[in-house]
Amino acid sequence: MKPSVHITVNEHTRVVERGMTLHTLRDTFQPEADVIVLNGFPTREDRVLEEGDQIALIQRGVIPTPEALESLLTARHTPGVHAVLKKATVGIAGLGGLGSSVAMALARSGIGHLVLADYDVVEPSNLNRQQYFVDQLGLLKTEALEQTLKRIHPGLRSTLHALRLDRQNIPSLFRGVDILVEAFDEAEEKAMLVEAACSARPPIPVVAGSGMAGYGPANLITTRQISKGLICCGDDINEARPGQGLMAPRVGIVAHHQANAVLRFLLGQPVREETPDA
Repeated sequence: MKPSVHITVNEHTRVVERGMTLHTLRDTFQPEADVIVLNGFPTREDRVLEEGDQIALIQRGVIPTPEALESLLTARHTPGVHAVLKKATVGIAGLGGLGSSVAMALARSGIGHLVLADYDVVEPSNLNRQQYFVDQLGLLKTEALEQTLKRIHPGLRSTLHALRLDRQNIPSLFRGVDILVEAFDEAEEKAMLVEAACSARPPIPVVAGSGMAGYGPANLITTRQISKGLICCGDDINEARPGQGLMAPRVGIVAHHQANAVLRFLLGQPVREETPDA
């Protein structure tokens, strides 16, 4: 028996002869492919395949089958990440500038299941920072956001709650999520959600946002581990108020801090205290 190596090609395990090269693999399995992604990095160079390599073969301009799309959507991930994220369930409380942007980032990251909650509808002033479109005005945010997420990640499972969240329903609506994203506007609502989640049985870990208004320096925004079950993203200073509104760049930075904190939590990575000088 010839020596062999085990690799993954478009999410399928393959056993190939030791010494086979990347270009020979392409020519064997998908000769029309004009993009080769090796272990999360696109490459044009040929090299000998090694045990455990993960390869995605992509043909530009061709819409893949639904089965193939999921593997190609996550082809640029670091190896080993997709299998974890696909099994994860993340809750998002509030689908405004923070929540809708977090949802988009997590959908693109291959999260398997999102639990989305917001009672409101899309209105024109949302469009300056939230992930909605003019033709969605008047729709429930839960329904509008689900439409958009499905255009990105058709295999995403979503559970929608179009209602106002309170201390009583939060534990039941988000029971079973691996982590919950707090994405409310008002400080009192933020505190209420954190308290409800942390006092649930079992407690629900939370990634909260605080301080994102205006157009101040981006590097003031940090991610901090407040306690075992609470991570906070933002600058803790710049709240929205008359004379200091909410704009897409800074809100988006905080939202992506939150989304990245979710990924690190799911992948078992510590969330260290970060400062602008770190």
